Amino acid sequence: MYLSKSNFSLTHMLGVTALAFISVGFIGEVLGDTANAQRARRSDSSAASSAEGRQFSAKAGETVNEALQLINGNQHSAALSKLGQALSIPELNAYERSTINQMQGASYYELNQYGPAISSFQNAINAGGLLPNESDALRVNIAQLMIADGQYAQGAGELENYLNRGGQQKPQYIEMLTQAWVQSENYSRALPWAEKWFNQANPKERKHFDLMNFLFNNLGQQGKQADIVKQMINRWPEDKTLWDAWASMLANGGREQEAFEVSKMLYLGGALSSDSDLMKVVQYYSFYDMPYQAAQILEKEMNAGRISRSSDKMVQLSGLFRQAREYKRAIPVLEQAAASSGQAKLYADLGEALYNEGQCVKAETAFKSAINKGYDAGKSWMLIATCRYEETQKNERINCQMSEADKAAAPITKARANAVNAFEQVPSSSREGRNAKKWISFIKAEGQAVDNRCKFELSVEKELCFQMIKQGYDAEVFVGEFKVDDPNCMSFKAEYDSKFRVKIVDG
Repeated sequence: MYLSKSNFSLTHMLGVTALAFISVGFIGEVLGDTANAQRARRSDSSAASSAEGRQFSAKAGETVNEALQLINGNQHSAALSKLGQALSIPELNAYERSTINQMQGASYYELNQYGPAISSFQNAINAGGLLPNESDALRVNIAQLMIADGQYAQGAGELENYLNRGGQQKPQYIEMLTQAWVQSENYSRALPWAEKWFNQANPKERKHFDLMNFLFNNLGQQGKQADIVKQMINRWPEDKTLWDAWASMLANGGREQEAFEVSKMLYLGGALSSDSDLMKVVQYYSFYDMPYQAAQILEKEMNAGRISRSSDKMVQLSGLFRQAREYKRAIPVLEQAAASSGQAKLYADLGEALYNEGQCVKAETAFKSAINKGYDAGKSWMLIATCRYEETQKNERINCQMSEADKAAAPITKARANAVNAFEQVPSSSREGRNAKKWISFIKAEGQAVDNRCKFELSVEKELCFQMIKQGYDAEVFVGEFKVDDPNCMSFKAEYDSKFRVKIVDG
């Protein structure tokens, strides 16, 4: 992931110390110089001390030269054997050991044996023949190899130590270190390096923003994540995933209303097309007490085929219409859903919608289907009975002038009896049992009240007529005839006479 043969060459692996000796073609000359000849050319003791430790002896140089020829021919396994022989020479100095170990590590690397390569490079450092800057460069190589070998945390630790000790903070090192900590899922260690990598990037690419968004999200830093997502939206406004992330952050941060506005904007702008995205919009409208708008969107998208017309969605659509008190629109949806699923609850919901539309006959049919499928009989019969009773209000009231036979045959009388019969079907053991009994008592009391009212009216009329009849008798002696002002009172004259007039019998 982090290393490739194209950008991590053999000569780079060997570093500055071996490069002059191996890569530039002077191997014969270097190895031909003996230690004594080299010492003869020293100008002072300080230079002698510096040069003496960084030379190859003839014996070691010959073996290493053979290994180099094999390396140049890409015969790395054979080269490793030669280098092993070179390391067995007892009088090797520190510089020789360091260089040979570097060469070993390079060949192991070329053979994709990262573990042995790391060990060889570490041995090169431990041998003590490298200058400080050379050791640091090799430590960077070791860190890179560890990361390439999947040892993300170890490699990141090595590279971080190098940088913290004042190593050159190249952009590629910072990027590699950031990615290594991310790969090891140590996001808190990755964050400061990621921020440095992000801030130094010019121009900033999508990968820089994506990484910061990822880290802030995993570290729960919602404020910073919101800021980075805002920047991303400004750069890539057409990317719906960014808007989705923004809406989710708002919702998770308790800013549901703003999340709703973002989702609504995306929907109205035509950016949403998947079933899940569209249903999220429907749910938002429903959540914010706009069931009619939610139902409109759901129905529209179902008709367009962008939301599946499943029985669950049909139930949801009918429920939204019912919440909006649009029962007329809910009825056909419920009829289809109930017929396709056969669920008792859907038949009960259909019955309730029909009930609310005053379609008592159809409501009763739906409720009875629900009961037959196992739905609560008490609740169903209660609504059937209530619907029947409400139908009585549409009938003409009892007229006290009607005969008893006419009263008994009146539509309102039959409707009341029909409602009572339905209330009597409510099981006494159900939750609605007590309410049903109250309704029965109420309806019977309502009928009795009509009878009482008619009796009262008749009683008042009789009393008034009795007074008129008495006045007629009292005036008869003066006017010469019996007469009452209201002719209807004559129907009470016989009863008045029997109660208040004494019949005279001739002797």
